[in-house]
Amino acid sequence: QVQLVESGGGLVQAGESLRLSCVASGSIVRINAMGWSRQAPGKQRELVAGITGGGITNYADSVKGRFTISRDNAENTVYLQMNSLKPEDTAVYYCYADIGGWRRWGQGTRVTVSS
Repeated sequence: QVQLVESGGGLVQAGESLRLSCVASGSIVRINAMGWSRQAPGKQRELVAGITGGGITNYADSVKGRFTISRDNAENTVYLQMNSLKPEDTAVYYCYADIGGWRRWGQGTRVTVSS
């Protein structure tokens, strides 16, 4: 069984930064892509950033230049550095990991950005 646990969410003011972490544990042979999505109140979940096993990254247009995704393959961990946060970044952030042909999801960590 595989578990993903996020951490690092919280309440910040606009312009500040947060760093999210997500650790995958359990029966893992190999993790392919990892990434983050978010769901704001009353909105659909959207992909924020992804990173392949080889380190190729992609970002939603709304976060390009502000967010940076990275991973530590030895620790089965993915990070999301979020800078210049805006109130519209307020959401629950979920990490994912593609393992064994399945996309696994974490339980989410809440990020609130006040104006």
